[in-house]
Amino acid sequence: MIEPGDNHHKYSMQAFGAIFVEVAVDRDFGLVRVRRLVGAYGTGRIVNPRIARSQCISGMVGGIVMALMEHTSTDGHSRRIVNADLANYRVPVNAEIADLDAIFVEEHDPHVNPLGVKGIGELALVGVAPAIANAVFHATGRRVRRLPITPEPLL
Repeated sequence: MIEPGDNHHKYSMQAFGAIFVEVAVDRDFGLVRVRRLVGAYGTGRIVNPRIARSQCISGMVGGIVMALMEHTSTDGHSRRIVNADLANYRVPVNAEIADLDAIFVEEHDPHVNPLGVKGIGELALVGVAPAIANAVFHATGRRVRRLPITPEPLL
């Protein structure tokens, strides 16, 4: 709980991260595959490294799904969402998730709280889709600005 008189307005206490992605794009079919993904995170003191790494890896997988698979389809006549249940929700299989790694930057922040911990939450998720889009641009020279990244704009 932040109380008046605290130094919360003097310091930035957020966690930060950087995502690095290597993709392969099939020139004939326009299919994008993530070969390698590395995230480096500054999240203050890591209390449980195993859980923190697991949360980051799962966020990376969620980011891959967002970038390459998630799509909401609507019925043209009724305007209702056609794939509104988990039966039609695409999830990646092991073959689609390659080499993922999470690295934690050692950081001591005495201003954030007594333990020096920061939330990881969605930190590992939010940067993955833009990083994949940038890697696709680097590989193909085509900037894709809509998710999911499908073969059509790459062909």
